Amino acid sequence: MYILCHECRQILPEVDQYVAKTVLTTGEIAQYCKVNFRTVIRWIKRGHLKAYQLPGRGDNRVEVSDFLRFLEQYNMPVPEDFVHTAPRALIVDDDQAMARSIQRVLRRAGFETQIALDGFSAGALMESFAPDVMTLDLRMPGLGGLDVLSFVRSHPRLRAIKIIVVSGLPRARLDEALAKGADEVLEKPFENAVLVAKATRLAGVEARPMEAGKSGEI
Repeated sequence: MYILCHECRQILPEVDQYVAKTVLTTGEIAQYCKVNFRTVIRWIKRGHLKAYQLPGRGDNRVEVSDFLRFLEQYNMPVPEDFVHTAPRALIVDDDQAMARSIQRVLRRAGFETQIALDGFSAGALMESFAPDVMTLDLRMPGLGGLDVLSFVRSHPRLRAIKIIVVSGLPRARLDEALAKGADEVLEKPFENAVLVAKATRLAGVEARPMEAGKSGEI
């Protein structure tokens, strides 16, 4: 089923196909809030709802994280598409093969997952994906793991994220991560079952039973 976005004059799929999006149009927000799109534009113009305009066309776009803060501030119900029952894990590792391996293990354990291959991408996903748990490699180009860790622990909206540092660096660096606020550390290589046990405990959920042959080492 499709809807007309009156602001951008385009035909758009129904909003439930946009669950994974990080940015919303005024038409989508109008659907979620069950109001006319002009009401959403008034919210934006009056400074109630934070938005930005696309260059050239001037269409408004709203970050999902800003939309959810708006709902909380004005005591409005959160749409079901944004109420997540499964625990969420963000995997931060510049080694794509390692990241995919961790993702497979955590998905089998019942987690929704996203991957960030560098610290800057991780920062954006922490806001939009809102993970319960994050696995974090220390050795990454640019913004390193310890920098990401310090950023999370100093950010009021992010500091509740549980962090498992997963690294092959010497034990002294893992101890440094613990001192900077990591909740757990895991030395590479590691057993899948150990990762799952740490992640589920930190997320406050019960782990799914590991399938036969799936409890090996990464």
